[in-house]
Amino acid sequence: MVSNVSTNTFAPSLWKRYQRRLAPPLFVAPALIMFGIFVIWPVLESLWLSLHDWDGIGENRFVGLDNYVELFRDDPVFWTALKNNIYWLVAFLFAPAFGLALALFLNQAGLAMRFVKSLYFMPFVISQVVVGLMFGWFFNAEFGLLNHILTALDLPKIALLEDERFSTFAIIAAGLWPQVAYCMILYLTGLTAINPELIEAARMEGVKGWKLLWHIVLPQLLPATSIAVIVSVVGALRSFDLVSVMTGGGPYDSSTVLAYYMYEQTFGALRIGYGAAIATCLFLLMDVCVVIYLLRSLPSNKR
Repeated sequence: MVSNVSTNTFAPSLWKRYQRRLAPPLFVAPALIMFGIFVIWPVLESLWLSLHDWDGIGENRFVGLDNYVELFRDDPVFWTALKNNIYWLVAFLFAPAFGLALALFLNQAGLAMRFVKSLYFMPFVISQVVVGLMFGWFFNAEFGLLNHILTALDLPKIALLEDERFSTFAIIAAGLWPQVAYCMILYLTGLTAINPELIEAARMEGVKGWKLLWHIVLPQLLPATSIAVIVSVVGALRSFDLVSVMTGGGPYDSSTVLAYYMYEQTFGALRIGYGAAIATCLFLLMDVCVVIYLLRSLPSNKR
């Protein structure tokens, strides 16, 4: 009887003694397990697969770094896709600025303004495939609305999606439309959390206009800015659906991006290992961009 009592009281006393140490790992463990299964393990599997030559059916043959050597030395399409991804990245970095400008303009009360806000947010709600189809029709060389407008202005027609020089930038314009809308919503949410007392105090001190925006408003919008920049970077580098719908990477692979080229090599050419190598390069590029931004945005780096 004494042993049972001591055993029953030992476990509760042990839990109470180490509760503060054990509780956080126990709460975090499910999330870490899910993250490891669905993120870390696929990344490691993709890295390992990029070192092999495999068509998805036959023998999986280890080739070491041959896929990467071919990628960087003998594949001009890869460099075209990488260059286009840089174009996407640079253009999408303007999305937070445009979104902030729209948010400042729309940050007003009233039923009519709510309707206007919903119109501006609608592009983000629409599927990317639908956006691609809409802009594909808009830029169409034969019946597109753009050429109808140019004809009405007595200007020559232009085939943006069929021209190697302009196809990438036409797709980027289509991608910016919903991205700016998403950044706008982030900033509208951030503007609702701004401390009005700071605004009033700054105005009483004679601060207004650009100084008020730069020194009072923007510092309070830093969390929204961080999310907007990171989401824009990731959205630019993972661009796929608009390229697939609007040009299919053409003409002559001039508008292809890394994600679409990975898809072509993996499921079109059945080069699973080569596609995994492209995915690895895209993953590293995305990580580098996000890490650089996070390091530059740390408080210790602003002193």
